[in-house]
Amino acid sequence: MIFPGMGPTPFADVGKFMVINPFARKLVATADRVLGYSLIDRYRRTEGDYSEYAQVAFMVNSLALAQWAQHTLGVEAELCTGPSFGEKPAAAFCGALDFPDAVRATAGFARLLTDYFSTEFTDLVTHSFVRVPEDKLREVLGELDERGETYEISCYIDDDFFMLTLREHNLAWLSPLLRSMGGMSLYTMRPPMHCTAFGGLRDRAEQEVFGPLEFADPVVPVIADQDGSLITTGEGVRTMLLNSCVRPMRWPAVVDALCEAGVGTVCVAGQDSLFGRVRRTTDHFEVVPVTPRLALQPRPQPART
Repeated sequence: MIFPGMGPTPFADVGKFMVINPFARKLVATADRVLGYSLIDRYRRTEGDYSEYAQVAFMVNSLALAQWAQHTLGVEAELCTGPSFGEKPAAAFCGALDFPDAVRATAGFARLLTDYFSTEFTDLVTHSFVRVPEDKLREVLGELDERGETYEISCYIDDDFFMLTLREHNLAWLSPLLRSMGGMSLYTMRPPMHCTAFGGLRDRAEQEVFGPLEFADPVVPVIADQDGSLITTGEGVRTMLLNSCVRPMRWPAVVDALCEAGVGTVCVAGQDSLFGRVRRTTDHFEVVPVTPRLALQPRPQPART
């Protein structure tokens, strides 16, 4: 079971699923009790791709889709993983966090991100781009070194697909350079993510968000998105969540670990535009994408005798 990283997800794309799907409705009702407000109302009214409400909704919907896939499609997961944001629904799915604590963790970390980056590293963004092989990427990084710029690769998604954290003023230089190499810029994230410089964020996350929560040993083992290691303890899941602040996400390492474990089919539970589609995934697995749109489609009823 793969829980994808979070991308921009407008309420219009998932609102009907949250209201109609029985698995989503049950989780939304629990989230409302935990949060003390209506998640759907806040999500509908609030702008911003990564607001607290958008993040909690993405986590809720991903878990609801995994439950729907288990119930409706007969999916049985022997392993699970969640690149980047997907760590949070993965932590709940595997049993390391109960669902209310997963809601608290997601909302609390979203609020922490807003507070932390309102004063720290305010000039950094994380920019994603594709069709730039590693040798060309080294040229880009070499030019940044010559310019004396701060940068770090935050996500390794495919052999030619990366996310680079750098100072925002460099985007005017970077995008044309990538185009000249045959590359294509995709999206710029604010706040930035997955950088060694964000040790202060990790410390606060440990003290304010994940430290107070009780983590159980996973029922379903987890593949860590930072290095492809196998996690079988609750403390391992907590550490993975904390290390996401300061370590890059390496999807190729996850794919390698899944292959070594003998996985042939992966179910991607959530609104996904990356991890179920890149070559690293499609070349190695049969991919079952489970999206809100699929879950809303009428299912054939068994014939009556």
